[in-house]
Amino acid sequence: MMMPFKMSEMWTTMGSTLASFMFMWAIIRQYCPYGVTRFFEKYTHNIMGYFYPYIRISFHEFLGDRLKRSDAYAAVEAYLSANTSKSAKRLKAELGRDSSNLVLTMDEYERVTDEYKGVKVWWACSKVMSPTRSMSYYQEQEKRFYKLSFHKKYRDIVTGSYLEHVMQEGKEIRSRNRQRKLYTNSPGYKWPSYKQTMWSHIVFEHPATFETMAMEPEKKKEIIEDLVTFSKSKEFYARIGKAWKRGYLLYGPPGTGKSTMIAAMANLLAYDVYDLELTAVKDNTELRKLLIETTSKSIIVIEDIDCSLDLTGQRKKKGDKFSDDENEKVNSEAGLRKEVKEEGSSGSKVTLSGLLNFIDGIWSACGGERLIVFTTNYVEKLDPALIRRGRMDKHVELSYCSFEGFKVLTNNYLKIETHPMFDTIKRLISEVKITPADVAENLMPKSPMDNADKCLSNLIEALEATKDEELLSQRQSSPTKEDEKLTKHGSHIKENGELQEDIETDQTMNQSQ
Repeated sequence: MMMPFKMSEMWTTMGSTLASFMFMWAIIRQYCPYGVTRFFEKYTHNIMGYFYPYIRISFHEFLGDRLKRSDAYAAVEAYLSANTSKSAKRLKAELGRDSSNLVLTMDEYERVTDEYKGVKVWWACSKVMSPTRSMSYYQEQEKRFYKLSFHKKYRDIVTGSYLEHVMQEGKEIRSRNRQRKLYTNSPGYKWPSYKQTMWSHIVFEHPATFETMAMEPEKKKEIIEDLVTFSKSKEFYARIGKAWKRGYLLYGPPGTGKSTMIAAMANLLAYDVYDLELTAVKDNTELRKLLIETTSKSIIVIEDIDCSLDLTGQRKKKGDKFSDDENEKVNSEAGLRKEVKEEGSSGSKVTLSGLLNFIDGIWSACGGERLIVFTTNYVEKLDPALIRRGRMDKHVELSYCSFEGFKVLTNNYLKIETHPMFDTIKRLISEVKITPADVAENLMPKSPMDNADKCLSNLIEALEATKDEELLSQRQSSPTKEDEKLTKHGSHIKENGELQEDIETDQTMNQSQ
């Protein structure tokens, strides 16, 4: 009966000793200076290293100044989601690429086991809160990381073939489960905390393809071949010493399919889309940070760049001025795009020089396989330095709808490839200027009773109305010969009438005298 009593006394004593030690350690950590605490922790780890037989490797989500998310961390996350989700007890779930299946990943502070060639390793998902000053404006920052533990006798296997296996399989899993996204930037004063991501995103689900675009087949084929060639030219760009990027300038009247073209490019290459709003960018430094946070296999888009900021006339001479009509057009477009800012927020200070460096400077080489796309309705207003070859490598004009584009739209909307009305439409569409958006609107059935004949008749009426408007406009701007004759005849009659009045006046004065 004495042995159990002694054992219970021993456990009681040990428990109280451990509790006292933990209490003292908590007091030391709270009130002891940070430098002293780090000193003791450093030498404690060194001492424990001589007796602890396990090695630990950490994979942090962000390295350095958090400029870019670690590819190694992302590969480990993907690998563990596929290989350890069955053994983990706490998981995080998110939608996969096709939004129909769930991808499970380890939750925070979860620990799982993995085995490779008879070697047993342990993975743990952790996070730490970075220390901040008590009066700091910014919120406390989280730093997430994965921790790999294994016995030191397996160092060569783990650091060699195992980690290579994890990286390779993780990248393949990411590619299979990758869900393309549409990003947009937020104003700097709206960021939730210091150095958090400057981009917010939704799932990119735009259905546009080159097959459904109203464009000539030859031009469509040329653009597709250019894009596919670019996506397979990594070694070529490295050999010639250029950053793996390409610029596209899409220009043309409103409603000609510039935004649809961007969506078709993204779907063709399976790229993410970054819609950059320049008016929300504070200055050139912030613009550079936005570029750094973009990923490879992406399209950076600046739509209506002629209206985003005042970048069009910075290099024009003072004597060069636009006409009143041109200034009115630019001012009206800029007014439509003007952003209503909150009180206390300053306007954008992005300069033309900063934008040029963003496109073609040293920082533009970070990452790879990236397209930069500008769209504009008035290409003649842009600074030549902004759209020269080397920055905007390929210029694509998207003009009014042609008969070939009409046939594509007819096939899309009405599922027909030929019709007796096509000859009339072909004649009219070659005589007037009508955008693909207007053609598509007339071809779209408005009720269940609308058939192909009804929709094509609507289009013919619209084309004829457009033709009449153009003729009237031309007649008002440049009078015909008959109009000139009538005008001259009227002026002669007026002159003769005035002359007759003068003669009668003179005769009356003479009689009175």
